Amino acid sequence: MFGKLKEKLKQAVSIFSKKTEEEAEVEEKIIEKTVEKKTKVAEQRKESKETKKEEKKQKPASKKPAKKEDKKHKGKAKKEEKTEKKVSKEYEETKEIEVSEPEKTEKVIEEKTEVIETELVISEPEKKSFFKRIFGKKEEEPVVVETSEEQKVAEESKKDQKEKKEIKEEVIEVVTEEPEEEKQSFFGKIKTSLTTKKISAEKFEELFWELEIALLENNVSVEVIEKIKEDLKQELVDKPLPRDVSAKIEETLRQTLTEILSSEKVDLLAKAREKKEKEKKPLVIAFFGINGTGKTTSIAKLTHYFQKHKMSVVLAACDTFRAAAIQQLEEHADKLGVKIIKHDYGADAAAVAFDAVKYAEKNKIDVVLLDTAGRLHSNTNLMQELEKIMRVAKPDLKIFVGESITGNDCIEQAKQFNQLVEMDGAILTKADVDEKGGAPLSISYTIKKPILFLGMGQRYEDLEEFDAQVILGRLGL
Repeated sequence: MFGKLKEKLKQAVSIFSKKTEEEAEVEEKIIEKTVEKKTKVAEQRKESKETKKEEKKQKPASKKPAKKEDKKHKGKAKKEEKTEKKVSKEYEETKEIEVSEPEKTEKVIEEKTEVIETELVISEPEKKSFFKRIFGKKEEEPVVVETSEEQKVAEESKKDQKEKKEIKEEVIEVVTEEPEEEKQSFFGKIKTSLTTKKISAEKFEELFWELEIALLENNVSVEVIEKIKEDLKQELVDKPLPRDVSAKIEETLRQTLTEILSSEKVDLLAKAREKKEKEKKPLVIAFFGINGTGKTTSIAKLTHYFQKHKMSVVLAACDTFRAAAIQQLEEHADKLGVKIIKHDYGADAAAVAFDAVKYAEKNKIDVVLLDTAGRLHSNTNLMQELEKIMRVAKPDLKIFVGESITGNDCIEQAKQFNQLVEMDGAILTKADVDEKGGAPLSISYTIKKPILFLGMGQRYEDLEEFDAQVILGRLGL
């Protein structure tokens, strides 16, 4: 059992884990290269901005103030020299006038002196500090005719304002550059955090495809595959990959399949004892499914199972439709030494079931097993007959019997019967020759009901209680 599924699953997991590691390494290298490039660009920008800052800081401190001071000194020297020349010239003129015209000497000297004094006052305006000239309020000044020297002074003040503006701009640039250092440290953090291997969702979808094909080929239902896919995605996508990826995948598969197979178990023996002790009635179990799935044989095996646990059984031949169905069940009853309740072919199947239950109650039989006719869910008449049996006999448990080797067909049958007759569990026959093994993994999850037994051969003893751990062991998980 599960030979092909085990082999295929092992191969698919191996390929999946190998490719996952390879893709993660490729993505890791791409990320590292991207981070290195961004880091280099950020470093270059930082270096260039630092050099610019140093150049601009040195410029106003060394060159511009020096030029400004030189120009001021030169302007003052020229003004003083010019004033001295003018005074000496006027003095010479007065001397000449004094010699030629003694009477007018005093008046001329006074007039010239006044003119010279006014010129000096105009040429030397009120001195203001550097920041006062830039930020001070403009005051109303008397309208005077500026000389060429005054124009130079005005130009100098304008230059000072321009220089101040440049210094402010440099300060703003320095302030705005500070976040660049934060960006650099941020990229550094990214580089250290992304050194672990990871795999994206897109790559996971590509890599999972081969594992999905392997599961589909082995009759695993789409619902189960989706469940496995989601669980693997949660464990692998955008998370640091472990050293042993294959072991991680197998561990996730084991957890997922354990969850899928771990439906609430139905203990038939406990139910039979409880029914007898509390209600003084037999446990009634009805079996249904399509033709040829092994219902009658499974009923015989289950009879042997109950007998082995010291419980009495009565069989009801409710299949009054199929030829030789009553003889087949009668033969098993003779071999096992149990009572069979039967009517003629074409009789009411519900009446046979009713008689069997009444016989068990009267004779204190522990268990009644109802063998119904095989039918397709699309056969309206037979489905109505089945509903009538359920209504009359009121079975405690309704069990679906399906062939494990039919795979997805068996899963679909279980779905349809569960919709029409709500079942309590399933028995899968011919599991011993089922190399694929997809049906046992899928039926329980699809119908949300437990698998009770697996038919593992032709003997009465070949009925195995379903155990999730045993199944996982056979799958190599």
